Order: sequence, then C-alpha cells, then structure tokens
Amino acid sequence: MLIVADENIPLLDEFFAGFGRIRRLPGRAIGAADVRDADLLLVRSVTQVDRALLEGSKVRFVGTCTIGTDHLDLDYFAEAGIAWSSAPGCNARGVVDYVLGSILALAEREGVDPATRVYGVVGAGQVGGRLVDVLQALGWQVLVCDPPRQAAEGGAFVDLQRIIEACDVISLHTPLDASTRHLFDARRLAALQPGTWLINASRGAVVDNAALRELLPVRRDLQAVLDVWEGEPQVDVELAALCQLATPHIAGYSLDGKLRGTAQIYQACCRVLGVAEQVSLADLLPPPWLGELCIDASAEPGWLLTSLCRAVYDPRRDDADFRRSLVGEAATRCAAFDHLRKHYPMRREIDGLRVGLQGEAPQLARLVQALGATLV
Repeated sequence: MLIVADENIPLLDEFFAGFGRIRRLPGRAIGAADVRDADLLLVRSVTQVDRALLEGSKVRFVGTCTIGTDHLDLDYFAEAGIAWSSAPGCNARGVVDYVLGSILALAEREGVDPATRVYGVVGAGQVGGRLVDVLQALGWQVLVCDPPRQAAEGGAFVDLQRIIEACDVISLHTPLDASTRHLFDARRLAALQPGTWLINASRGAVVDNAALRELLPVRRDLQAVLDVWEGEPQVDVELAALCQLATPHIAGYSLDGKLRGTAQIYQACCRVLGVAEQVSLADLLPPPWLGELCIDASAEPGWLLTSLCRAVYDPRRDDADFRRSLVGEAATRCAAFDHLRKHYPMRREIDGLRVGLQGEAPQLARLVQALGATLV
C-alpha cells in the first residue's frame, strides 16, 4: 500500500508505517502524478484535494489533519466512492490559547482590564465553542453568533449585527464557504465600534483583506490580529504592518493539536480499512517542558491569568518571527511563510499545565479551572 502524505504531518511513521510505504511531499506541491498509484492521501489545509487531483488515481481514503474541510471536494469524494476524514477539534485548544494570548497582549498595550470588555464570538463550533466556554468561565461577558447552530438549537445566540453593535472584541471562528467569504466586508468593518479588537484565526477570506487594509489607517482606534490571510502563502505586507499581531496561520499549531490530528485520521483510517488500532497517542506524547507551577494564595488574579497563559504560549514571539520574514520578493516571502510553519517551535497547551495553590484562594482556584489547567 502506498501512502502519499504532506511532509509536515507529525508521527507519520509511528501511526502509518504499518499500512505500507510512505511518500512525503510538500503539501502545496502534491499533484495528480504523485497520487496516481497511492491508496491513501494524508494532507493538511494547504493541499486542494478535488477531481483534478484524484480522478484516475487509486486513492480510496483521504485524511486531513485539520478541522476545516474547505480544501476538500466532498461532493467528488461521494461521487467517486472515496472515504475521507477530517480531525474535528484537534487543534481547538491551541486556537483558544492563541486568542487568549492575543487578548492579553492587546489589553497590556492599551492598559485596560480584559474583564471589562464585551466579547463577540462568531462561529461556535469546535474552536469557537471552546473559546466561549473559557471566556464565560472567566466571568467575562460574551455574545455568540452562529446561524446554523441557532437554526438547529435555538438558544441565546445573536445575529452578526448585534455582535458588531455591542462587542468591542470580536473573534472569528467560522468555516469558509459562500456564506462566510468576506463576511466582514468593507461595510461591516466600517461599522465596528470605536476601539474594537478584531481577531481572525479562522480562514483569511472571512475578512476582506483589501478593505481592512484601507480602513485601518483611517480608523486608528481599531486593533486587528490576523493569523490567516487571503491568498496564503502570499500575504498583504502592508496589511500585516497595520496589524497589532500578525502570524503565519499557526494559531492551532500546538504540538498536542498536531499530534491529535494525526491520531484522529489514523483512527478513521483503521475504521475504513477494518483493522484494529495498534498505536495510541497517549504513548507518543512527550512530557511538557513546564509541567507544574506553584502559586501563593496571595497572588493577584490578573497577574495569575497573564502568567499562566504566557507560561504556556505567547503569540508575540510568533508575531516577531513573522514580521522578520516579510521582506524581499513575493516568492521569498511565500517560502518564508511555509518555512515558519514547517519549522514551528515546540508549543504545548494550557490544559496540560498543573497548578498548585499554596493556601486557600477560591477565586484563584476558579480562575485556574476556568482556563482549563489542572488544579492540584
């Protein structure tokens, strides 16, 4: 059995070597000739998997180590009888950590208490739903917009206009489809409330990048955080310079999330092939570099919030690395974008952190638990 896989998928040998021979390729370079004799195709979001790539091939299973599926032609898969799987929720916690880190960085720059802001989460699936849970557990005011969930469940969802009118922090977590492409267009961007923080860690085209680039110099009160870009790996350098934080599509790039994605498509592949699972992610995860913190009960809650989040992840490092890469010709910048993703440094998730409190501190204990860390 031949397996063609994006070279950036971790633990390929550990999970898939038992199925056959693995051929690793850069995700953006995988072409029809590469997959013609393949039985399994394993990708990430940078590979467009459609009729043009697969027609005439032997591929019978496509796995993407990502939450999103906008790069997969699911209609063609159904027509051709190709089984497939994504990895729902695999990197959700990593994205939540990214958004929390971005909020804390913006709050520090502006000298405001993040607890005083009103948060709007647009898209409450695997990622947005977990973000809502954390923000609400922290006791922060949150409004949620998710039309598909609202139609299916009812409940306390609000429409997008309400988010724009009432929220001064808006975090986007929608899939990309016809209904969400340029969801934040020039009109909606111009309608943002004074001082709004706009965070996009979903898909680049959910925000009209050109419109945002034109708006930010005029609306200097607005603060933008972009992890995703229209036309990746090409990036609008002028827009990046106007953002408070700019990163190369790495919001969910925690080690845990990436390994979890591989494990999920391995499990799906086993089901499709009708074989028993032989490998467990629990046996492959390395111990975190920072396993436990000891905090005195006299600690100030705001300090603890920032300390715990930044002990695990601080997006300002990725912002600095990305800005240094935005030089030279377009081809050079594109190569640098992919280089940063391929050689991304070790990063873990906050729910792998153990926190011990010395003394009675119910408020601090609630904060630790709200963030998802383990209280010991």
